[in-house]
Amino acid sequence: MAKNSIDFNEVDSLEWCQIIFQLVYSCAKACLNNSKEEVKPMKKYLKLMRVHHYIKNGLIFTPLIFSGNLFNQELLLKSILGFIAFSLIASAIYIINDIQDVDQDRLHPTKCKRPLAANLISLTNAKILTITLVIIAMIINVYAADNGLVSWVSLISYLMLNLAYSNGLKNYPIIDVAILVSGFVLRVLYGAGITGIEISNWLYLTVIAMSFYLGLGKRRNELIKQKNVSRKVLKYYNQGFLDKNMYMSLALTITFYSLWTVDPVTIARISNDYLVWTVPLVILICMKYSLNIEGDSDGDPVEVIIKDKVLMGMVALFVLITLGIIYIG
Repeated sequence: MAKNSIDFNEVDSLEWCQIIFQLVYSCAKACLNNSKEEVKPMKKYLKLMRVHHYIKNGLIFTPLIFSGNLFNQELLLKSILGFIAFSLIASAIYIINDIQDVDQDRLHPTKCKRPLAANLISLTNAKILTITLVIIAMIINVYAADNGLVSWVSLISYLMLNLAYSNGLKNYPIIDVAILVSGFVLRVLYGAGITGIEISNWLYLTVIAMSFYLGLGKRRNELIKQKNVSRKVLKYYNQGFLDKNMYMSLALTITFYSLWTVDPVTIARISNDYLVWTVPLVILICMKYSLNIEGDSDGDPVEVIIKDKVLMGMVALFVLITLGIIYIG
């Protein structure tokens, strides 16, 4: 066994949870001790870290779930540790973005309420928290990745791409959306890397197409609601372009997913061909999401989902049916 690896059979999951909690708690406490503000300090830091956006990191579990290995204790623990490491890196990126965009965010109708834009947290504390989160994430990844090259490349690529995004690439049309898409794909690659599970090319294509749809939808609604006041790149886009490419990506998402469900490799892996019956539900979920996007939404994928209980229920139903098909058959 590698020098930095863990014998997961001897690890107490509860003990690991306690260790991770203490690390995160110590990180938050270090920043709080450097703050003179007393009003709900922890809530402000959690909001700064965008904890509710961790839902996107659920893609890390995609290889584990769709390979039928969800109940493999060793792989599950690696995925959980990987989820925590990736989430902390994502939080660090969000904070860096907020530091870079603090002046623009103050002009935005909703972003002006973010902790930095609202002067609830100092820039110094935000920088301390960012460095601490990255260090903790890298320590956790040593154990989650078990020296796996793909997982390290995926995690570091995510960090570097988003740093480049924050430092200028966000102002270039198409490139800005491509980087947003890469974030979703790298989550799946990272999950595959830490578990050593090979994932279907059709599933990768599904994630890529879906990510383009989500990213373009976000830009579409930003353009409609804020024009180019809070985001420079919006001046290069127009609604017609975004609409056409959004729905092209949506059609490809459904097509690629459908092809994955009838792929002989998929059928052989789960020992049945029932997944094709989830396609109509996926279509309905896409239609409901699209309806929200064309409504009063600001286009943020997480906000769109968590603010619509019906959509959340449909997604939960899809997850339950899919798990039943894969693990019960």
